[in-house]
Amino acid sequence: MTARVRVALPEHLRNLAKVGDEVELDVATPVTTAAILDALEARYPMLGGTIRDYGTHRRRAFVRFFACGEDVSHEPADAAVPAAVASGTEPFLVVGATAGG
Repeated sequence: MTARVRVALPEHLRNLAKVGDEVELDVATPVTTAAILDALEARYPMLGGTIRDYGTHRRRAFVRFFACGEDVSHEPADAAVPAAVASGTEPFLVVGATAGG
């Protein structure tokens, strides 16, 4: 089974994938962060390695994930996302973090 999920990407990843503000993906259920990223990288292979490490599939240090206004970056990748994201009502946000001083 799959669910239709909306994913919002930061500008530099939108440019790389040549997409608009959001993409819609068919994601394997249960809908988890890992399942969303697997579907995203399968549909847009040019994003492989930009959000997660190629080998470990761990989130890159300056990338954050948000679901329903909550930072889920440090949640286990196999934890279910909120129902509103899994149903496509709310988007899953991939955000480029900033650092500096």
